[in-house]
Amino acid sequence: MQIRCALVGMPGSGKSTVGRQLAHRAGVPFIDLDHRLEKLIGTTIRSFFETQGEARFRDLEAQVLAEVTQQPGGMVLSTGGGAVLRPENREVLRQFGNVLYLRASPEEIFKRVKHDKTRPLLQGGNPMGKLRDLYAQRDPLYRETAHYVIETGRPSVSTLVNMVMMQLEMAQSAVVAAPSTPGTEQPSDTAP
Repeated sequence: MQIRCALVGMPGSGKSTVGRQLAHRAGVPFIDLDHRLEKLIGTTIRSFFETQGEARFRDLEAQVLAEVTQQPGGMVLSTGGGAVLRPENREVLRQFGNVLYLRASPEEIFKRVKHDKTRPLLQGGNPMGKLRDLYAQRDPLYRETAHYVIETGRPSVSTLVNMVMMQLEMAQSAVVAAPSTPGTEQPSDTAP
């Protein structure tokens, strides 16, 4: 089975960590959109936010996302937490392949990232309040974009990778087993 999927979710939900291991296990390339963007801009995302602003960053993010998703073949793509903010990005992701939302509560995320100074949207006063606000804004967008929601609360990374692999294998089986009557479309939650 060749995997072609994207991981979406809040900052600190495990997209990069799970994505890297998932790609390794599946034998496909792993692309971290934030790392790709940092190479392009030549600085950290936090520094770019401070000097150029979020709107300029989101423009570049949309451009690089469109380019990456046009690459052929299998891959695991880890997106930045805000990649789903633009409708065109949500559409690009859904057309790219299976989209998995790694869902974690703001409280779980805070435990993971409270000492991480590289996350621009979590800097400043009241990061817990900021996480709750981000979650309230973005959770509906992640759900709209994703084909599947994976709860990341307590499981280890290897357990999460197993959960994602099972979900993708079931999706692949459903597509293969579906009748191929001309004019019949597959349900959107099983189409790659």
